[in-house]
Amino acid sequence: MASAGNLQRFWEWGKKIICVGRNYTAHAAELRNAVPSEPLLFLKPPSAYVREGSPIQVPYYCHNLHHEVELGVVIGKRGTAIPQEVAMQHVAGYALCLDMTARDAQDECKSKGLPWTLAKAFDTSCPVSDFIPKEQLCDPGNVRIWLKVNDQLRQEGSTSQMIFSIPYLISYISEFITLEEGDLILTGTPKGVSSVQENDELEAGIEDILKMKFRVVRTD
Repeated sequence: MASAGNLQRFWEWGKKIICVGRNYTAHAAELRNAVPSEPLLFLKPPSAYVREGSPIQVPYYCHNLHHEVELGVVIGKRGTAIPQEVAMQHVAGYALCLDMTARDAQDECKSKGLPWTLAKAFDTSCPVSDFIPKEQLCDPGNVRIWLKVNDQLRQEGSTSQMIFSIPYLISYISEFITLEEGDLILTGTPKGVSSVQENDELEAGIEDILKMKFRVVRTD
C-alpha cells in the first residue's frame, strides 16, 4: 500500500493519467466542439509526466502545440464504482497540470476517426506541479487557475465553470476503470488555449497556492 508520504511524489509511481476533455463549455465552443452529455475520457501514460526544471518537448511531428491548464486530482484510495457521495474520500490531494496537445495531430486523428494518442500521450505532455495536500484546497470546485505565455495571460478560469464536478468524474470514471493510489485525473481546461513556440516560457498558477514555469524546446 502506498503511504501518504510518497503520494507527494505521485508522478514517480502512479500508474495512469485519466484526462477529461471538453469539461468547460467555453473551451468546447472555442474549438467548435459540441458540449458533451457525458464525460469524454482519454489517457496519458506515466511517461508523459515532466517536472519544473525540465522542458516541454515539442514532438517532431507537431507544428501546432497547444497549452491547456487544468486542475489535477490525485487519488489516494483505491476504488471501483465509487458513489458520488463518498467520492471525495478517495482524493489525497491535487496538482496543477498542463495537458499539452499536438493540435495538428489531434485534428488529423479526429478527421480520420482515429484515437488521439499521438496528440495527447507523447513524452512531456503532462507537466505537473508539486503535490497540493487536500487540506490546502478547501473547495476544489471553485478555484482560479491561469496560464501565461511569455508573461501574457492566455487562460484564466474557475473550476466552478466545469460541466462535470470532481465527485461526478470520480464516480463516472470508476465505473469503467478502477482508480488506484497515485492515479491522476485531469479535469479539463478553461477557454483560451493557444499555440506555443520553441523557447516560449509558460507560467501557470492556482489561486495564491503555487506557480510553476516550463520552457518549450523542439526535439528535432
